[in-house]
Amino acid sequence: MGDEEAKNLPMELSEKGGVENNGFVQNEAFDEKETNTSSQEEIPKTCVVGVNAAAPEESAVQPYAGMPKEVLLKFSRQARYRVTREILFWLTIASAVVLVCATIAIIALSPKCLDWWQASPIYQIYPRSFKDSDMDGNGDLKGIQEKLDHIMYLNIKNIWITSFYKSPLKDLGYGAEDFYDVDPMFGSMSDFENLIAAIHDRGLKLIMDLIPNHTSDKHRWFQLSRNRTGKYTDYYVWHDCARDGGARAPPNNWVSVYGNSSWQFDDVRKQCYFHQFGKEQPDLNFRNPAVRQEIHDIIKFWLGKGIDGFSFRTVKFLLEATHLRDEPQVNKLQNPEDIRAYSELYHDYTTTQVGTHDILRGFRHAMDQFSSEPGRYRFMSSDADDEEDTEATMMYYGTSFIQETDFPFNFYLINLKNLSGNSVFEAVNLWMKNMPKGKWPNWAVGNPSSARISSRIGKEYVNVINMLLLTLPGTPITYYGEEIGMENIASEDVGEELMSSVPVETFPEKSPMQWDNKFNAGFTEGNSSWLPVNPDYASVNVETQKTWSNSSLNLYRELAWLRNAELPLQRGWMCHIWNDSNVFVYVRELDGLDRVFMMVLNFGQESTIDLKAVVPNLPSEAFVRLSTNFSNAGKVVNTQLVKTGMGEGLVLQYKTEKPVHTMEAFQENCFVAEKACYSPAFNLLYMNC
Repeated sequence: MGDEEAKNLPMELSEKGGVENNGFVQNEAFDEKETNTSSQEEIPKTCVVGVNAAAPEESAVQPYAGMPKEVLLKFSRQARYRVTREILFWLTIASAVVLVCATIAIIALSPKCLDWWQASPIYQIYPRSFKDSDMDGNGDLKGIQEKLDHIMYLNIKNIWITSFYKSPLKDLGYGAEDFYDVDPMFGSMSDFENLIAAIHDRGLKLIMDLIPNHTSDKHRWFQLSRNRTGKYTDYYVWHDCARDGGARAPPNNWVSVYGNSSWQFDDVRKQCYFHQFGKEQPDLNFRNPAVRQEIHDIIKFWLGKGIDGFSFRTVKFLLEATHLRDEPQVNKLQNPEDIRAYSELYHDYTTTQVGTHDILRGFRHAMDQFSSEPGRYRFMSSDADDEEDTEATMMYYGTSFIQETDFPFNFYLINLKNLSGNSVFEAVNLWMKNMPKGKWPNWAVGNPSSARISSRIGKEYVNVINMLLLTLPGTPITYYGEEIGMENIASEDVGEELMSSVPVETFPEKSPMQWDNKFNAGFTEGNSSWLPVNPDYASVNVETQKTWSNSSLNLYRELAWLRNAELPLQRGWMCHIWNDSNVFVYVRELDGLDRVFMMVLNFGQESTIDLKAVVPNLPSEAFVRLSTNFSNAGKVVNTQLVKTGMGEGLVLQYKTEKPVHTMEAFQENCFVAEKACYSPAFNLLYMNC
């Protein structure tokens, strides 16, 4: 190698070292040995030899992919990288803080979600009349399981099954012989367990009846009590009978709900026992702590089986006065010896005695022990006290400090004497004005002890009554068959054996469910049913009405879907707009949402009303979201000229920036439960608005 070549060699290496990343591309000019023994750390030292020493080292080396830690650290200390890194770090911290704060704020401001018993209607089933699975003519638990898809079809998620405890047939199952078992007529405990599993698999909930006031006289407790056996001696209300000239007489003038004396002499114990209902249904002594504990144990047993709630019946009868004074007569001039009917006395000493609500709070406490699991709140309701005493009824809600029932059942719409726009308004207003603040209303239009809508007020009003039920605020309760407009059967069709056990008027509304137009309406494949099927089953049945676009069944289904889908109908304001002898008009609206629903329901004769004159800010037009006449759905109506025929109902929808509940003129006519406000910007609900 010449001197000139040797002089230029370091410069060539320097140039090669400054442009190549030898960590990734092997220099073919090096032999294999040199490549294996050289390192990236050695290359800069070699390259510096032929470079001007005055040039900074940083100008020769730039960041590159795969650089080692030592090189990376050298660049990371430079200001431009360090500042950028710190800015990104603090932005990340700030974003996390904002996100946490926003989450806390949303949780704090969000209203309580509606619970399952608020979010869906409740479908009440009388099990003996719903569906027979074993051809014996009696409905049963397997039959209910077979028909769960019908409840799903109705857009309902809550089922309430009335009493199916083991019981004599004398009292239709309302006096239990064994609270821990299923009556063989309805199936077995295994059938019940299969039913509740099927209910929960479909996302449904189950509510059971419990009648704690009394048992059957066949109950083990009563047999032990009449023999004065141990702790059971005082499980029932016993008292020495009076003597009237040598003849045995009741201790006082108390009368049972079914009429005649509420005292019955027992030949075994030689005392009288007290019964508020039939003589086969002796009243339990709830002043005995052991009795209260027995009921708590029953509650826990069924909750342990997986049920979601209880409806406690006849609770106003739980206690009676210990002094046993005669109850006051309604007619002071009536001969006391002639008193036979329950309505002939004021029941001051046998209903709603001091201590009744303490007993209910005990039930609530037992149920709350099973409500701690998220999503498994256990619902509790009771029958109402008295339609004439609204204040006493509202006490079953409990107080702001101590909860009793989630709601007492509201039968005001069932008890309407004369149907009109005015009477419906009065029934609705009576409950809403007296309901404690923050509580949840409920509405029922039928039950196993009341005539069906068609028979009570007429077929032409079935659809408009269901529209009222499903658009009022609160939880709607539907008795089986009301969704298709079933009617009572004739009393003379009830067998003599049944009529001899309980009052005949309790049977006509319990006729078998009408599933199709086949033999026995699809209720049973047997030769007969425990009660006759209504002769109108050929047209009034589920399968037929599914095919009719304008049927009661499909209207009910659409109304239930609308209630589930629209926030104003779920939990919004309800403002009464107008009522007269024919129509009842009200709106449902939600703060922050410009969509409003107005219900125009006709409970009288044909009517025309100028709603814009009533609500000046009302738009001149609204479109029909739903109608009892399906052909009207989607049409536009003039709000100055809204026409409805007898039994017709309209769900009108319109938009407004001035909701009714903000208008001073309607402040006294508006009610809200579980208040919430809607934010269109964030598409969420919040409380403070």
